[in-house]
Amino acid sequence: MVEIGRKKPNVSELSRISDRVSFLYLEHVKINRRDNAILVTDEQATVLVPAAIISVLLLGPGVDVTHRAMELIGDLGASVVWVGERGVRQYAHGRALSHSTVLLQEQARLVSNSKMRVSVARKMYQLRFPNEDVSKLTMQELRGKEGARVRKIYANSSKTTGVAWDKRQYNPDDFTSGTPINQALTAANVALYGLSYSVVAALGLSPGLGFVHTGNDLSFIYDFADLYKGEYSIPIAFNVVKNLQPDDDIGRITRLAMRDAFVDGKLMVRMVKDLKYLFNTKEIERIESDVLNLWDDKEGLQKFGVAYDLRTED
Repeated sequence: MVEIGRKKPNVSELSRISDRVSFLYLEHVKINRRDNAILVTDEQATVLVPAAIISVLLLGPGVDVTHRAMELIGDLGASVVWVGERGVRQYAHGRALSHSTVLLQEQARLVSNSKMRVSVARKMYQLRFPNEDVSKLTMQELRGKEGARVRKIYANSSKTTGVAWDKRQYNPDDFTSGTPINQALTAANVALYGLSYSVVAALGLSPGLGFVHTGNDLSFIYDFADLYKGEYSIPIAFNVVKNLQPDDDIGRITRLAMRDAFVDGKLMVRMVKDLKYLFNTKEIERIESDVLNLWDDKEGLQKFGVAYDLRTED
């Protein structure tokens, strides 16, 4: 029985992020609340999940969640993201995982300074070239190097699968107008964007503040997802087309293939690790804080909750 008058937990009672389940994905279940636990029920079983160990709750298709359950999740500072199967699409999200804006502020600081922005962009490219030093390359040189890398991945995937490859060409407004391989690549990339968005949103970062891409509300999502396309989107798309049957729904089959690649959660863990690296954050839990300050352009951060007297003494 739900305890309606349950006291909201104090900050000191919440578990550290490092002690929590990183991501909990649920689909085709009913989610309710029992005391300070999440009650998860489907046709086969009922499971109680201590809410304090949840950091990010991914709600997939067929989820029915009660208001009381959402209240508990919100009180405990967990992030909620409504997604497609296994996170392949991102539809909406609630609060960020951290109460602090430190990561967001760091992202804004780095993207607002040309030298710092280039430095982060180089780190993104360094992740793709782990055996080479790209710290001295210009953005133009980095783009050229990345273009050559991606073309090689396309060529190798084509050779391995026997799927013909010409070039990446698609109409975002007409999915079916593309060739089968271009359709599969589009579907795979959308799935990867969804997972990337879920992680970025959960950590409180801005999807729009990109370092390589710019001018779009998803610029950073494109930046971030590009780190993993060579390992996930491209080879999976080519394998889907290789095994495609005449009546197959290529979009659905590709999404399912991406879902299966995400199922063990290792990519999510890797994404969090890579974000720590990009923003020089050693411990994600260190950025979590309930401290709210007032900003002053001359005196720095000021305490919140103080009745400041706006009058000045003569």
